[in-house]
Amino acid sequence: MSAQNLIYDWNNLPGSSFAPHGSVLLLDESLRDGLQSPSARNPSVPEKLEILYLMEALGINFTDVGLPGAGPRSFEHSLALAREIGAGRMKIGASCAGRTHENDIRPIAEISQKAGVPVAAALFLGSSPIRRYVEGWTDDFLLQTTERAVSYAVSLGLEVAYVTEDTTRCDPKMVKRLYTAAISNGARTIVVCDTCGHATPAGVKHLIRFIVKEVVEPSGENIRIDWHGHRDRGLGLANAFAALAAGAHCAHGCGLGIGERTGNTPMDQLLVNLKLMDIGPWARQDMTRLKDYCAAISRATEVPIPSNYPVVGEDAFRTGTGVHAAAVIKALRRNDVKLADDVYSGVPAHEFGLEQTIEVGPMSGKSNIIYWLERHGVPISDALVERIFDLAKRSDRLLTADQILACVSGSAGAGPAPQNTP
Repeated sequence: MSAQNLIYDWNNLPGSSFAPHGSVLLLDESLRDGLQSPSARNPSVPEKLEILYLMEALGINFTDVGLPGAGPRSFEHSLALAREIGAGRMKIGASCAGRTHENDIRPIAEISQKAGVPVAAALFLGSSPIRRYVEGWTDDFLLQTTERAVSYAVSLGLEVAYVTEDTTRCDPKMVKRLYTAAISNGARTIVVCDTCGHATPAGVKHLIRFIVKEVVEPSGENIRIDWHGHRDRGLGLANAFAALAAGAHCAHGCGLGIGERTGNTPMDQLLVNLKLMDIGPWARQDMTRLKDYCAAISRATEVPIPSNYPVVGEDAFRTGTGVHAAAVIKALRRNDVKLADDVYSGVPAHEFGLEQTIEVGPMSGKSNIIYWLERHGVPISDALVERIFDLAKRSDRLLTADQILACVSGSAGAGPAPQNTP
């Protein structure tokens, strides 16, 4: 019997409204918004190129290559990435961020011309009442700024994605007026932002449905709706799927969830869930490079991957707990990797190029020890198992391979409990 037939899936009952409708596009902000993380190092061009190629390998549709109006370094890095997309005949599409100001729009057009590839202009403008109050902006100022910036970018031959910052705290009247003005002047993508991580899934649903009904449908144009979320309340991933279920076409994210303050929607977790939810082409996408992608971002930005981080963290498919390990081991002894993946995990490790790992520690049973010794080609005896078992029960954490092998050699069979301070 297959593992799938042994799982009753409440997630897929009729009436579920959390699943996206149709295919889903993804835009990776790791190399722009992700680098606004106060703790992140801004990588070199070669490091960014490595990440870019891993985005391509994972099938990500678009990437923001930078904010070229921020200065010479940002311009040169953005240009280098755009040129590589063209030279490498990559499928991933490029965009650049910019303020709704000619000084930010012109460099995007210059990059597109020099690189020889289309580069979308993602032009952002604050929209919420609180932002308008702090900045002293009038409604007319916002509308005129929007119209002027979008029409100018279009006149330069750029595809425009019009971005309203803090959309999730903006009043309906202004949401409608700003997006309508942008579309009327040539924008064909509108980006809905939870800039401050304020939204809940219910709020996201109401907002996206409002935009579909009050802005997109009346426009009569083929408009792409993007969702760009932050995770100040820990709801980044849930909000992204709520947006997609409500009618958004594209979700933005950053590898490892890096970004301003507590970060953006984690791109890697979007990929994992789209695959497991069997959504469009993502169901068939090879995800075995996902850990490479996360590791490259971690190295380049010097943002560490927490050990308990989903899927790619060190502990994601690793256990030293006796009950858990025993079930996994029994499945592995059936030569059924899928069964072993599913019996104590909601994510099949093998789909992401990973595997279940059995360790030995104070919560382990003897089956952990026997399995570990088998995997490491060590001859097994009852005395050896008892010796390691005793050592594990006196330890305050998982045993290292060196500690177990020292026990095998007989040099760790007695004495005080090992102190495994990392």
